[in-house]
This record gives sequence, structure tokens and C-alpha cells, in this order.
Amino acid sequence: MAGNSQRRGAMRKEGTKKGATVGSGGQRRAKLEGKGPTPKAKDRPHHPAARRERAAQKRAAKRSPAKSTGTRRSQGSHLMGRNPVVEALRADIPATGLYVQAKADADDRWREAMKIAVARGIPIMEVARTELDRMTDGGVHQGLVLTVGEYQYADLSRITSGNLVVVLDGVTDPRNLGAIARSAAAFGADGIVIPTRRSVGVTASAWKTSAGALSRIPVAQVTNTTRALKDLQQAGFSVVGLAADADVTLEGLDRSVLTDQVAIVVGAEGAGLSRLVGETCDWRVSIPMASGNESLNASVAAAIVLQAVFSARS
Repeated sequence: MAGNSQRRGAMRKEGTKKGATVGSGGQRRAKLEGKGPTPKAKDRPHHPAARRERAAQKRAAKRSPAKSTGTRRSQGSHLMGRNPVVEALRADIPATGLYVQAKADADDRWREAMKIAVARGIPIMEVARTELDRMTDGGVHQGLVLTVGEYQYADLSRITSGNLVVVLDGVTDPRNLGAIARSAAAFGADGIVIPTRRSVGVTASAWKTSAGALSRIPVAQVTNTTRALKDLQQAGFSVVGLAADADVTLEGLDRSVLTDQVAIVVGAEGAGLSRLVGETCDWRVSIPMASGNESLNASVAAAIVLQAVFSARS
């Protein structure tokens, strides 16, 4: 009996030793330790929440104008779609890159875009459709996206050295800016002035509409339109604002006003000139129209007045 007890005790001791040797309790603890808390969804690069966060930051960056001193630059922009891209390339806008969708169906517009880009030395990047979707926030790009670099705005002092300036007050459509630039260049204007807030900037769409005129006429961006008008007045300019309800017509304005240094102020379509800008103008003039019509498109009104100035000086 005693021998059996001794043998059982020895077996228990041996089992204890084997358990300590083979068991995983203490020896693999480091390998089982966690890697910290799970990152938030927005911090995981490929999570949909992270993509939404990046898109929101991108939109916020577009809405917030960059702070700078001296010469200002616009943020780069892009055009998408085969017709807009081809038209922009034909207009010789300062493109910085052409993004094309890999394995997309080619047509005449596609081939023309590629031909012009190669001839002008514009870099061509072939990317997946998902990348173009990301660049355009899901827009209809048709496999072509053209990027336009930052626009370098002129200093106001450069424009005040001339004798014919166009000032935009609350114009927000880039196509209007492009069309006004085209008329301004055609009729000998020395520059365009736009405000930094609640106003259009020089974008890819403006470049396309200007048909290259924005490369020939400087655009100054100012923080306060009223102050800029006063600076123009101090430099010798007469400020003429276009207003549908003005008592003086364009034809009734003294010819000497148009032949001397003059700044033409064009307000937003419908809203017209803002109160302070209107009060700062030396003259408020209207363009005669047939009864029943309230106002003209901003770019059309600008073109009519610029042509009148050109005729007065010819």
C-alpha cells in the first residue's frame, strides 16, 4: 500500500512538471497580447468613412480661400467630359495634365484631346476609372479630365496704370467672367478687378469661355471692392456703374467720361450693384432696352459698354 502511494505521488509530481513544460499559460502570453484599441473608421485609409472624410476636407479647402500676401494665386481646378476638355484644349488654356481612363472607348474627341496634349507637351496620365471618379467627386467625366494650374492674380497697381478697367461686383458665374474677359481684351481694356469673397474666380471654366483672353488681360483680386474703387478714383479714374434703374443712359453720358480713364462696374445679373458699390460710383448709367425687359446678362452688358468706350476713343 505504501509503495502504491509513493508511486501515485511520483506520477502527480511528474504530471505537474510536464504541464508546466508543455502548457501555454505563461510562455506564450506575449504573443497573445492585443495591439491596442481599434482605429476609428475615419482613420482607416480604405474604409468608406475615411473616403468621406477626405472628400469633406477637399470641399472645405475649396470653400476656404487661401491666405496670402502680395500676388495671389487661385487654387487649381479641372474640367471633365470629352466636349469640355477638347474645347478647352482648343482654346489653349494653361493645362497642367490630362487624365485619361484606362481601357476607355476612344472616339474622335478622345483622339483630338490626346493629339493636342501631345503637341503642347501636356503630361498625359492613364488612370483607373475609380481615380477619375475620385477626382471629380463622381461627376460625368467620360474618361477625360483636364487639370488647370493655379492662376496668378495681378496686383491692383498694375491695372491702375492703364485707362480702362472692368470691375465685377457679385458676379459668380465663371462663364460670365470668361466672356467678359473676352470682350475686355477685344475692346482694349487694361484689366479686370474681382473681389475675393462672394465672387467668381479664374477657374478652368472661365479659361475655356474666355477663348484664351485670360492669358492676354490681367485680373486683380481685391478684398474690398469699394476700397478698390476709391483707389481707382484717386488714380484718376471715373467710376461708371451699370444699373437698370439709373436715370442717365449710356448714350446720355458725357463722351469725355468714356475717353478719359474710366472703370466700368458690372453687378450681378438680377441683383445689380451692391449698395456701397453703387454709392461709390461717380455715375450710374443704364442701357436702353425695349420695354418689358428688366436686365441683361452681365457679360452682354459689359460687352455693350466696352464697345461704346472703344467707339468713343476711335
